[in-house]
Amino acid sequence: MTADTQSRGIIGAMSDTARNVMIDSQLRPVGVGDRELIAAFRAVDREAFLPEGLKVLAYRDRAIPTNEGALLAPAALGLLMQALQLGAGQSLLIIGPGADYAKALAIELGVDAVTVTGDKLTKGKAKDAPFDAILILGAIDELPKTIVDQLADGGIIASGVADQGVTRLAVARKVGGCVALDPFTDVQVPVLDQFSRKPAFTF
Repeated sequence: MTADTQSRGIIGAMSDTARNVMIDSQLRPVGVGDRELIAAFRAVDREAFLPEGLKVLAYRDRAIPTNEGALLAPAALGLLMQALQLGAGQSLLIIGPGADYAKALAIELGVDAVTVTGDKLTKGKAKDAPFDAILILGAIDELPKTIVDQLADGGIIASGVADQGVTRLAVARKVGGCVALDPFTDVQVPVLDQFSRKPAFTF
């Protein structure tokens, strides 16, 4: 065994330990208990989706700011993904910073996931619609019709929502073409400015 191979083995073992600690200290305590989802979090290297200088922060219990936005804290992401009730063979649209990490988790679940990042978050991915589920990785002021239209009727959407400085996690099922996000827990998540409510003009 070369020194380089040995070093990679040590780093891999440390990463495995960090993921197990993340699951036991961050995911399970907030109620993330779905077996398949827990297995996905255990299988995917979170640090692989961060730039070199931020890898050391991969398993911290809060969002990690990057040049592209913020990677959600494990607990927030776990709660949102669990709320979607994802199953193998379903289609999922993932919107926002850190989408590649969420996609890797979804792939472990057997889900067909596509992502939208950058400056066109509110556009979604109409060419691949409709989706069985939509995951928005951050808090929004309002849900654009363009996104609602890309969710299949009966499909589930999970997102953070922002209200007067407080952020919550919310979920909704599309019924009759309508979606009403229902908050289910208060969790601090980064606000996605592209989903900010447009100011109303007054005269």
